Amino acid sequence: MLNKIEHQGYGEAEVQDLKSEVIYRKKLQEIGNKINAAKNLDEILITLKDHILSLFEADRITIYVVDGKRRELVSRFKSGDEIAEIRVPISTSSVAGCSAFKQKLLNIKNVYDQGELAAIDPDLKFDSSWDKKTGFITRQVLVAPITFQNFLLGALQLINRKDGTAFTEMDEQSIRELADILGIALYNQRRMARARPTKFDYLLKQSLLTKKELDKAIAASRAQKEPIEEILIRDLKISKKDIGRSLSDFYRVPFVEYDPKAQIPGQLLVGLKVPFLRKNTWVPLREENGKIVIAIDNPDDLQRIDMIKSLFARKPLTFVVALKKDIQDFIRLFTHDEKAMAEIDEILSQLQEEAEEIEDAEASVGEEDSAVVQLVNKIILDAYERGASDIHIEPYPGKEPTRVRIRVDGACQVYQTIPYNYRNAVASRIKIMCDLDIAERRKPQDGKIRFRKYGGKDIELRVATVPTQGGVEDIVMRILHTGEPIPLDKIGFSKKNYENFLTCITQPYGIIFVCGPTGSGKTTTLHSALSYINKPETKIWTAEDPVEITQKGLRQVQVRPKIGFDFAAAMRSFLRADPDVIMVGEMRDKETTQIGIEASLTGHLVFSTLHTNSAPESITRLLDMGMDPFNFADAVLCILAQRLVRTLCKDCKQAYHPSKEEYEELVREYGRESFHKNLNIPYSKDLTLFKPNGCQICGNTGYRGRMGIHELLMGTDEIKRLIQSSARMEEIREQAIKDGMTTLKQDGIEKILAGYCDLIQVRKVCIR
Repeated sequence: MLNKIEHQGYGEAEVQDLKSEVIYRKKLQEIGNKINAAKNLDEILITLKDHILSLFEADRITIYVVDGKRRELVSRFKSGDEIAEIRVPISTSSVAGCSAFKQKLLNIKNVYDQGELAAIDPDLKFDSSWDKKTGFITRQVLVAPITFQNFLLGALQLINRKDGTAFTEMDEQSIRELADILGIALYNQRRMARARPTKFDYLLKQSLLTKKELDKAIAASRAQKEPIEEILIRDLKISKKDIGRSLSDFYRVPFVEYDPKAQIPGQLLVGLKVPFLRKNTWVPLREENGKIVIAIDNPDDLQRIDMIKSLFARKPLTFVVALKKDIQDFIRLFTHDEKAMAEIDEILSQLQEEAEEIEDAEASVGEEDSAVVQLVNKIILDAYERGASDIHIEPYPGKEPTRVRIRVDGACQVYQTIPYNYRNAVASRIKIMCDLDIAERRKPQDGKIRFRKYGGKDIELRVATVPTQGGVEDIVMRILHTGEPIPLDKIGFSKKNYENFLTCITQPYGIIFVCGPTGSGKTTTLHSALSYINKPETKIWTAEDPVEITQKGLRQVQVRPKIGFDFAAAMRSFLRADPDVIMVGEMRDKETTQIGIEASLTGHLVFSTLHTNSAPESITRLLDMGMDPFNFADAVLCILAQRLVRTLCKDCKQAYHPSKEEYEELVREYGRESFHKNLNIPYSKDLTLFKPNGCQICGNTGYRGRMGIHELLMGTDEIKRLIQSSARMEEIREQAIKDGMTTLKQDGIEKILAGYCDLIQVRKVCIR
């Protein structure tokens, strides 16, 4: 085209003008083509802003759209950040409004020339307050209405030519063409918006979000290159649950939030590479009702869906929608991103590549870099980081996968599954770590793992293997959390129990028992008590199996029953080592108990634990063991029964006003007479309780952490007389309540009313 112009006989100046016009038209055509081809108008305008300004040699551009309800033009897209939004009436009172009102192009050389404005319309004025607000001085304005089939859709406005001259006739022609192109684009977008639902229709319908806020969030998402969902959550404070409901409605599939306690789907990760999952934003979650559940951020992406189906050939799939960030968090949780650890997909892929089932696994577990070694290390590290107290390895006969469960806050949850043909290899590896006989699979075995030499972290585990049906072995590993004792005032004592317990542990001699089932926090409470009285002038000896909590200033001994060094032997040696205080891990037999009582009568303060259900029951248990009632009565200071109850998550627990029936149930469980005597909390409209709700922090359970509930029986004169007469447990219990003892359930109900827990959890740990 340019070559043809040069040969038409035009003068040099004319040739240059024609060339400039051709280039100008070409640029305009390119802009128009890109707008016509764009799927998203806002996105393409951001991209083309500089191109449009360059074409017209203008400083600023504003594209207005019609707000039909308010009969205004509102800025949908603009350059310049001084003002967030511009609104002008569709009338002759403003330049852009006048152009839209008359549906006429306006080319103004100087907006401050009132004569020029009056020539267009007597009412037309320029609002100079915009310039005062922004500091930007407006001079030339070129504005054209945006219409489609005589329908007014908006206005296109250009401000100030860079050379200070008026906009040209070519500019006028070009802005008309560009306005026509934008008219078609805006019309099509509106038509499609009416016909097609969007991901956030639920939020708009529920008035959780306005269209203006959504458009702003879309623009911010593109500018910051962040998912729009993250913008809505962070900047507009829309809850993840509401966004999930909106996505679920749009995609017609369930929504899934990230759960830090989710089961690791070991078998489903075999052969999948982590970078591949991250890049494509999807992850298998679990197998449910014979189908594999896949989380993906866009269940309508057919290309990705087909790719996923090809990876799980012949297996039925079901899809759920999740946020991109949550999917990445699931991938990180499932693969344990640590440089020192192989990722789970690589570990399980190595396992899968083995040709045949490993029956004699010794050869597979000797190498430190083997897949089985890495898998066992990962299980232990993950359980430790999730705050688990126990790890359960549960194999099944046949070709069923091995299930791994962990106990967190007293409740078991599935952690992952392991291919069935590696159950023996995993069992053998754990046995090697705790020096057990890997050839012996018929008898139970016990051992310990000091994990520091295998995985770096200072973790100690107590291991028990148990042969189960089908010729397989269950393995349970108790994680012994070494560390500092909890301060006594943080244990969860009520004010009365705390003061009474302090009175007992600061006595110069006597015996104190803490009773409860395994895992009820007895040792933790004893160490907290020892920490309170641990002073340089006090010599404290402890005999434990194992030593779980270490304290500076205590002389702590690990008993070894296999070589004859049991609790009784340890206590006899302590009495020759000038003690002030002795703590014995457990009174398991008559000899140990008798030595403890004798030590308390000869000027020593003795602490120990018992496996009994309640404080009054402990007295009858000790008498049944053959203790002298008079010596025992003289020695006992107090008996503390304890349980651990799951507490409500502080971040999401929900306050509510209980019904009269619920209040009466609490009164009945506490004991009506005792309730009105001890608490005297009437039913009123101000009464508030709390219930679980569920959030990401607590893994959507509604519960996080545990606290103690206590039953403290004091060794009063009346209790001592009943012990001397070998009274029945019911009589001791009645007298203890008269003396002011609150039962386990009563203490639990007091903590319910204080907002720490609920009745369901209290009932789970105590009966009366």
